[in-house]
Amino acid sequence: MGILTWIAVGLVAGFLAKTLIRGGPGGIGPIGLVWTVVLGVAGALVGGFISTQMGYGDVAGFDIRSVLIATAGAIVVIVVAKAIGPR
Repeated sequence: MGILTWIAVGLVAGFLAKTLIRGGPGGIGPIGLVWTVVLGVAGALVGGFISTQMGYGDVAGFDIRSVLIATAGAIVVIVVAKAIGPR
């Protein structure tokens, strides 16, 4: 998977995760966009690792399955960050 595909999957997955779980990183503007992509890419890595271990496959391209795996991973990243972050 190329870097542009990772960015596209990260943007979509990060946006979906931030929409589903209020309080994700970022905000409005270019910095918020960068944090959304970072969240989505981190979610793709986490979600890909977990889904591969469970036998569901990995994030292999820009398709619905990959976006859902990356979004689930991004939700995990948000929940863990909220749990260990400052209150």
